[in-house]
Amino acid sequence: MRLGLSNLAAAAMAVGSAFTAAWWLNQLDGPAPAHAAVPVVVQQDWPERSQASAAQVLRAPDGHWWADAMVDGRAVRLMVDTGATVVALTPQDARRLGLKLTPGDYSHEITTAAGPARAARVRLASLSVGAVRVLDVDAVVVERGLPHSLLGMSWLGRLSGFEASADSLTLRP
Repeated sequence: MRLGLSNLAAAAMAVGSAFTAAWWLNQLDGPAPAHAAVPVVVQQDWPERSQASAAQVLRAPDGHWWADAMVDGRAVRLMVDTGATVVALTPQDARRLGLKLTPGDYSHEITTAAGPARAARVRLASLSVGAVRVLDVDAVVVERGLPHSLLGMSWLGRLSGFEASADSLTLRP
């Protein structure tokens, strides 16, 4: 088996992110508030998970992978971030997705790349990138300081795998 430097780096990031994800999920006490849950959107024509094909996300000119995702039937653009423990949404994206949060919902202290922040824990019924769909995804809405929403390990870690190359990221259901 031949491992390229980019594949090795992606694997190392995934392992580190998995440990970080486990620690952060342990820090979030209790289940997501019931009022923050999003109703399930049923898509009758969606292929079964075993029949779904891989999705590919191309590297953007800025060097990041930007995924055009569907969250509970609504479009949102997410930056793929293997260093993010969970899917993290900006308040603006959360509102567009129909999440109605109050100031009291931002009760969790988290650490971001920009430092400490307050977050509201939510659960997404469905998050899809191309034909790759994961149900019942843990996420947070970061009160302030997050420049864009992130596709983190609470979604990526539930895939059978993902592989980075110089110009694309392949996501396998």
